Amino acid sequence: MIKYIQKLFGPFNQYTYFIGPNPKTSINKSICPTIHSSVFISPFSSIIGDVTINQNVFIACNVVLRADEGSPFYIGCNTNIQDGVIFHGLAKQYVTVKNKKYSIYVGDNISCAHGCVIHGPCFIGDNCFVGVRAVIFGAVIKEGCFIGTGAIVTNGVLVDANRYIPAGSIIDTQDKADLLGHVPHDKQEFSKEVVGVNTEFPNSYSLMFGDNRCSCGLSCKKR
Repeated sequence: MIKYIQKLFGPFNQYTYFIGPNPKTSINKSICPTIHSSVFISPFSSIIGDVTINQNVFIACNVVLRADEGSPFYIGCNTNIQDGVIFHGLAKQYVTVKNKKYSIYVGDNISCAHGCVIHGPCFIGDNCFVGVRAVIFGAVIKEGCFIGTGAIVTNGVLVDANRYIPAGSIIDTQDKADLLGHVPHDKQEFSKEVVGVNTEFPNSYSLMFGDNRCSCGLSCKKR
């Protein structure tokens, strides 16, 4: 658990940096997140409940991973979750991966760009890019897909591997999903570049913040 430190410079809100169990309800037991030691979690982000986060994941500011209704969540290696991203899921609705049920399953080397919403039940395969303010709600996205800015994928559709969803598209029927073309080369390269940059952040930010980070998540000076 986070130890609260008194006598800090500036205002202090004990809830600005929250990593902990979900509240116990009729739906879920209370379970703490499982987070690999190499993960970096930026200030003002929340990780609540049965969330597994694997090696070298970068979580930017103001991210909410809230497994208090639908759960569990899984986040694979070298994935980045950028500023303002929200994960949440519907109760008792799942995707199945290797005979295990998940509310949200996000694979390896994935970029969830600024402000996108990932709402379970959903699956996102390895090496996908989810664009700024895109919404994935109740869908299966296979590996290597590129979801453009502001696109919406919903209603239980399955998007095959390496498909391109243009900015602003609404993919809400299987017929629309089946008509999608392959990811253009420039989008493939862009996706790889974003992952490449963000995989450097966990270690770099950890070195910069060092041991001076207080319970608010900032690198505050201590008295």
